[in-house]
Amino acid sequence: MHVENLTLAYGADAPVVSGLTLEIPAGRLTAIVGPNGSGKSTLLRGMSRLLPPQSGQVLLDGDDIHKLPARELARRLGVLPQGPVTPEGITAAELVSRGRHPHRGLFGRLTSEDDAAIEQALAAVELTELRDRPVDQLSGGQRQRVWIAMVLAQGTAHLLLDEPTTYLDLAHAVDVMNVVHAAAHTSGRTVVVVLHDLTLAAQYADHLVVMGAGAIAAQGRPADVLTAERLDEVFGLKATVVEVDGAPVVVPDRRLAG
Repeated sequence: MHVENLTLAYGADAPVVSGLTLEIPAGRLTAIVGPNGSGKSTLLRGMSRLLPPQSGQVLLDGDDIHKLPARELARRLGVLPQGPVTPEGITAAELVSRGRHPHRGLFGRLTSEDDAAIEQALAAVELTELRDRPVDQLSGGQRQRVWIAMVLAQGTAHLLLDEPTTYLDLAHAVDVMNVVHAAAHTSGRTVVVVLHDLTLAAQYADHLVVMGAGAIAAQGRPADVLTAERLDEVFGLKATVVEVDGAPVVVPDRRLAG
C-alpha cells in the first residue's frame, strides 16, 4: 500500500494532512501514533476511502482506491473505524458474518466457504464459545474482538484499524493487539493500526510512523523512532525511554506540584 502526496481536509477547512507520502511495508504491522490533532485518524480515513483527498492518491497493489468499484475494494481492503456501533440484538456470529458481504453471490446466501471463514475468524479472536451470545452482552474487550473478527472474516490482504484499543483496560488492549499482531505475522496480512498508547504501539509494531501537525515526523523501527528527544519535540513529553525485550518503553517524567 502506497500513499502519494496526499492532502486531506474536511469541507472548506484547512488541510489536516498536507502532501504526505508513505509506503506501508507488506505483510507487517504498521502503527501510526501522534498527539491529538496530528492527523493520524484523518490519514487512516483517507487510506480507507472514507475521506476523499483534495490531492494525491492511495495505491493498493498499484491501483488507485478511488477508481476501484466498491465491492472490489471491500474484497481487498478491510476497515474498522473508531467506535463502530453494534446493531441491537445481533449475535457475535451474525456480526462476523457481515464481513462476508463482499463475497456473497446473487442471492446473498452464505456458502460453506463463508461459514468456514466466519468460524476461523471467531477462533482467531478466541470467541468460538460465545458465537451465539448477543454482542451487547459481551465485555468491552470481547465486543472489540468480535468487530476485529468481522474484518478478518472479510478475507482481505490489507487491514486498517482506527484506535481498536480505545476505552479498553490494559489486559483487554493486549488481547486485541495479540489478535492484530497475529493477523500480520500468522496470516501474512498488511495491517495498519492507529494507536494512542506509545508503549503498546512499540511492543507490537514492526514499523512505527510518528505524525505531527499533519506530516510524518519520523518512521522506522520503534527502537529507532521512539527517542526521548522525539517525544519532547512531537508530543511535548519529557520522558525516559528504556528497552524491554528489544522494544522501547516510555516512562514519563514525574511532574510534581511545587
